[in-house]
Amino acid sequence: MRVLLIDDEEELVSTLAERLCIRGIEAEWACDVRGAISLADEMLFDIAVIDVKMPGTSGFELKNILQTKFKNMKFVFLTGHGSEDDYEKGMIEAGEKYYLIKPININELVNILQELYNE
Repeated sequence: MRVLLIDDEEELVSTLAERLCIRGIEAEWACDVRGAISLADEMLFDIAVIDVKMPGTSGFELKNILQTKFKNMKFVFLTGHGSEDDYEKGMIEAGEKYYLIKPININELVNILQELYNE
């Protein structure tokens, strides 16, 4: 399984990639939309884990860009803003099943990634 992590908090996203790699999940990371698209153009990813609120382009907008280019890619959203509005947008408006609030429980994320990969 190959996972693309996108979050504007470099320390968080690099550490998360490390922790996934320790668990046998191949993970690459980017801190912005441009970096994410560049990585996705270079290698095939099964799943993208995207922060909802980033400078410039939202996580939902990035999902639309990636989904247009990579039809089989699946998505998980993260937020540090656990408001009811964000949750509703992620779960209802965007039709997303997986929406995690930071700080992330690594075991929960791994379980979700495995579930998505096996769908």
